[in-house]
Amino acid sequence: MSSQHFPVYSLLLLLAAAVIIPLLNKKSFSKVKLFLITVLVAVWGFTLKTLLFVYQSGAYSYNFGNWNEIIGVQFIVDEFSALMTLFVMSLAILILIYSFKDMEHEINKDQFTGYYTLVFILLFSMIGITYTNDLFNMYVFMEILSITSCSIISIKKKKENYMAAFRYLILNTIGSLSILMGIAMIYMVTGHLNMTQVYQTIAEVWQLYPTNILTAVGFILTGLGIKAAMFPLHIWLPDAHSTAPSPSSALLSSLVVKVYIFSVYKILFKVLGQSIVVALGVPTFITYFAAVGMIMGSVFAIGQKDIKRMLAYSSVAQIGYIFLGLGLVTIDGLSASMFHIISHGLMKSALFLSAGAIIYYKDKRNINDLDGIGYEMPITMFVFTVAAFGMIGIPGINGFMSKIYLSFAVLDANKPIYLILILASSFLNAVYYLPIIISAFLKESKDRKNIMEIDKLPKSMLIPMVILALGSIIMGFYPQLIMNVVEKAVPTFLF
Repeated sequence: MSSQHFPVYSLLLLLAAAVIIPLLNKKSFSKVKLFLITVLVAVWGFTLKTLLFVYQSGAYSYNFGNWNEIIGVQFIVDEFSALMTLFVMSLAILILIYSFKDMEHEINKDQFTGYYTLVFILLFSMIGITYTNDLFNMYVFMEILSITSCSIISIKKKKENYMAAFRYLILNTIGSLSILMGIAMIYMVTGHLNMTQVYQTIAEVWQLYPTNILTAVGFILTGLGIKAAMFPLHIWLPDAHSTAPSPSSALLSSLVVKVYIFSVYKILFKVLGQSIVVALGVPTFITYFAAVGMIMGSVFAIGQKDIKRMLAYSSVAQIGYIFLGLGLVTIDGLSASMFHIISHGLMKSALFLSAGAIIYYKDKRNINDLDGIGYEMPITMFVFTVAAFGMIGIPGINGFMSKIYLSFAVLDANKPIYLILILASSFLNAVYYLPIIISAFLKESKDRKNIMEIDKLPKSMLIPMVILALGSIIMGFYPQLIMNVVEKAVPTFLF
């Protein structure tokens, strides 16, 4: 079995599973869970094998049906896309294992197969976006991703979920139309939709049509900015992430948003190219809004009482870090940006799942009601604390290494002002995370004595959370496990 086919096998397996899930016996959910895990592990194996293959042998193209890439569908499989898909599937397995028990409190049992069908289509579309080398196919995968994302927000069938999903749908529709307009304008100028062909053609003609290309880039970046929740286009995110079931919140914040950011990488550097991006002034635009988002996301988070809403605004700030590294348009900046995509994915999944565990067991969302909860749920709060320390930038956690890499990148780019903003944002992170941790372990509970006991949560919820926390620690002490792949990929993928 050739490793070059594994990306296609991954998509086919997820799509086939999405068709089969609704046909399974809803009364025997244990068999449904076994089927889901089996498929996810198989796809994870394909993505791991793909990464190992491209790391050793280099990037390759996959033309469906052996059609010419100009008229056919083409995938480009390189270190970046392979790492991204492995990251998506690794987190997806942990989040879904956690979800098996948590979703019993979130939705009716007759909705289970529908929910997991949506999740598998969601994963299918994310992997498609990551691998595709065609602008229109990328747009189609994005539409599938938007619809399924909207559906996993509204699955609880409550008014606040419907309102959040409706807002998400409206804004993402605007984003989709904006992206489609941009793609159409690029096609008008170049006559191609294949990213490689566009890259080669646009370098020859962009000076003839600078206004057209700048407008096209503006449309696409606006659309992707909405979908990726880049400040100030993030307004759908707080409601969507805070009202959705906790597993859905983790999927949206840790994976869906990151795949859209990855799409920005592809548009800027696989379609336009570094020289055109710089000539159009795109980096200045991106770094400005990224820097503002780093601060304002944290400022908004400070005033929140609902723990999931606070985490949602925190994501806006962290997305700012990722876009800041991207906007530097340097090898170090892009490496730091990609590292933080993975780093933040681990930490934010841990935070949303631990917050979900508190809601599951205590039915508490208000931050002021969490006094002493560290004694009743020590494992959950250990996970929350590790991830929160990472967000702040405490040494020994992956978030610290993200900020170290990004700090060196801004200094190497002779932009020390951004280092000040990184430090300021880290301080603001501490302002809203530390009070929760202090209250959990140092304040007296309002409804029980502070006597330490082990969390009374299902192991299927505890184990994924602990793995995420340990992963954040391991990545903090051994960042080169990720950076070796990232640093190899950046020069070939982006330059």
